[in-house]
Amino acid sequence: MLAISKEKYTALSNLTFIDLFAGIGGFRLALDSFGAKCVFTSEWDKDAQKVYKENFKDEVAGDITKIKEEDVPKHDILCAGFPCQAFSISGKQQGFDDARGTLFFDVARIVKYHQPKILLLENVKNFETHDHGKTLQTVKQILEEKTLLNLGYSIFYQVLNASNYGIPQKRQRIYILGFRNDLGITNFDFPKPVRTCSKIKDLILSDKETEKYIIKRTDIILDDARKIEGNIKGSIINKAFRIGIVNKGGQGERIYSENGHAITLSAYGGGVGAKTGLYLINGKIRKLAPRECARVMGFPEDFKISKSKTQSYKQFGNSVVVDVLQYILKEICNQKILEPKV
Repeated sequence: MLAISKEKYTALSNLTFIDLFAGIGGFRLALDSFGAKCVFTSEWDKDAQKVYKENFKDEVAGDITKIKEEDVPKHDILCAGFPCQAFSISGKQQGFDDARGTLFFDVARIVKYHQPKILLLENVKNFETHDHGKTLQTVKQILEEKTLLNLGYSIFYQVLNASNYGIPQKRQRIYILGFRNDLGITNFDFPKPVRTCSKIKDLILSDKETEKYIIKRTDIILDDARKIEGNIKGSIINKAFRIGIVNKGGQGERIYSENGHAITLSAYGGGVGAKTGLYLINGKIRKLAPRECARVMGFPEDFKISKSKTQSYKQFGNSVVVDVLQYILKEICNQKILEPKV
């Protein structure tokens, strides 16, 4: 975590949260850093469960679709990086029933039963326009729906790019926040981009530690040295910029400068630079190592990662950027969302 110190923010220390579709704990790290207490975690992937347990020492419940909502502890904040799925009857305005058959339904039924104060959800950028925007609108409508107790949610969402929050990775994700109606929240301002310049070069391991990730091929083509030098001098900042290709330059075959940002880490990308992209680092072309992936996701140095490179790449490719979540939590605190209304 690069953005916010654990000691500085304790405003959420009296709140509890649950971590659904938890992966290896990106949400957990962010909430922990603000003092909130995790009371329940669910993740179906066995390898991710193992990493989560090793780092947080808590038991991890399995598949949330098999867990009754009444068996989930009461909580103040619900976190979920739920997978994007099409809604089979999206747009038919059937409220809660529109979510059946999707993994979002499991978020919705827990929200309906427990009515937590805050919802903090994350998904891929394309979720905003999925099915011509109908999927997002269905989610919004379900969460805004009022119960007999008039406890629906005020919903706010925005696509944020990790590149704008001190992390050298182009990673655009939609963040959906819900505030229970009785909190009286009519507006929420997402964090503005921070003025900082970050580079892949700032987070790399030593050459000795990364020898195994070097790519040696005869079909590598680098741009003219003067063009590369021009980029290095800052004509482009806080972005990934390509300086060469391997083969025909398709997916996973593009080479980027160490003085820019990483491309989006992917759980399933292909090509010679699969999952991390390729970078010219200290004069050598290579992929990022798993620990470097952890760094460009905002995970702390003492975070224990999987011994399997394959699993590490998959887990970080599926995770959330801790720093972005921290900036959102900071705004919740700064805007006094949880203070009693006079």
